[in-house]
Amino acid sequence: MNDTTTLPPLPDRLSIDPRSPFHNEAAFERDVAIKLNDKEYLNVEEYCISEGWIKIPSGKALDRKGHPMLIKLKGKVEAFYK
Repeated sequence: MNDTTTLPPLPDRLSIDPRSPFHNEAAFERDVAIKLNDKEYLNVEEYCISEGWIKIPSGKALDRKGHPMLIKLKGKVEAFYK
C-alpha cells in the first residue's frame, strides 16, 4: 500500500502541553518519535532540534500546579513520524 498523503514537516520546537506556544495539534495526528543521541525516548514532553535538547518528566515529582517536573537532556535530537 502506498500512502499518498504528504505529512506536514515537523517543527523545530514542539510541545505536547496545549498551554505552550509551541503546541501544534496538526503534528500530533500521527505518532511522533524522538531520538536523542541515537536513543529513542517515549516520554518526551517538549523538544528543540536547533538547540539540541528534550524535556522529559522527572519520575513522580510534581510542581505546585500538579504538572510533572521536567528535566532537560542535551544532545543530537532527531524527530520523525512513526
